[in-house]
Amino acid sequence: MEVLDLRTFRDLQYVRNTETLMKVLDTKLRATDSQRSSNAKSFQELKDKMKQLLPLIPVLDQYKSDTKMIVQLKEEVRNLSNVLLLIQEEMGAYDYEELQQRVMILEARLHACMQKLGCGKLTGVSNPITIRASGSRFGSWMTDTMAPSADNRVWYMDGYYKGRRVLEYRSLNDFIKGQNFVQHLLPHPWAGTGHVVYNGSLYYNKYQSNIVVKYHFRSRSVSVQRSLNNAGYNNTFPYSWGGFSDIDFMVDENGLWAVYTTNQNAGNIVVSKIDPITLEILQTWDTGYPKRSAGESFMICGTLYVTNSHLAGAKIYFAYYTNSSTYEYTDIPFHNQYSHISMLDYNPRERVLYTWNNGHQVLYNVTLFHVIKTSGE
Repeated sequence: MEVLDLRTFRDLQYVRNTETLMKVLDTKLRATDSQRSSNAKSFQELKDKMKQLLPLIPVLDQYKSDTKMIVQLKEEVRNLSNVLLLIQEEMGAYDYEELQQRVMILEARLHACMQKLGCGKLTGVSNPITIRASGSRFGSWMTDTMAPSADNRVWYMDGYYKGRRVLEYRSLNDFIKGQNFVQHLLPHPWAGTGHVVYNGSLYYNKYQSNIVVKYHFRSRSVSVQRSLNNAGYNNTFPYSWGGFSDIDFMVDENGLWAVYTTNQNAGNIVVSKIDPITLEILQTWDTGYPKRSAGESFMICGTLYVTNSHLAGAKIYFAYYTNSSTYEYTDIPFHNQYSHISMLDYNPRERVLYTWNNGHQVLYNVTLFHVIKTSGE
């Protein structure tokens, strides 16, 4: 429409400029007609004037074409108006909460599809990127792995036991500056640092128990809590650094997991797939790896990766594949810059590892080897 407007203005100027020529031509024609006599020179002048008016013909043709285009645009606008009315009527059939729920379900499905498309085997970890130095030696920090890409809120939990204070920062930039946050006071204190935020809720281990809790941030209340059967707690089966790290929640492309151990499996790491709504155990794997020998662990694409120490010189030493119930020993370098890791979690939305390292909040980028299978394979 803007192009059409410019062209119309230009052509109108041209028509105005030719108006004088047309008047001159009209006068000459009248004179020729009245005199009934003309010589070759006057006819040549008349011919030259006519040539000057010839460019007016394509201009008029363009006006015809533009007029046709305007009619088509009017028809398209009319059709679009009808479509918008239908959409408005359809939206009116649902209340806001129902529409919001449908959008959340669609976002979750899209998120799951995107993550599974990019799943792969861990082959490398970048050098550490220090985001902030704050808090005590032990703690945890995280973002919501299921949040839309525009949601960059950060949750911060200082300490490894008896804590109840969770800080929610509006963005990563606010977290770096230590500003613009709200406080959540949990009804039950936490144990360890193995907490995760998943789809708007915090999942954590209740202090001095094997009870796992789902706390919903928006309602500021506990949605559900459940005992993790036979799971050790209160430093019975922690990681090598201690800190009541008996039960460790994790999230990857496949959903919510809990890593812990029991007396029945002699202190070896157990991986359980958890229903995020009911906290029921869906399936369990015994990895055979002693938890007290592990520095920390994390899940990527259904595979548990374990470090051999929480101190300097650590490396990613062991991998257990839940899809095949097999394991292998690995040798992936892992630079432990501040020499004491007390929290290590993978975020599938951002493809990074979140780490609490001796009072520093640190990120690591990961390199995955992708194997994309087609439907025919």
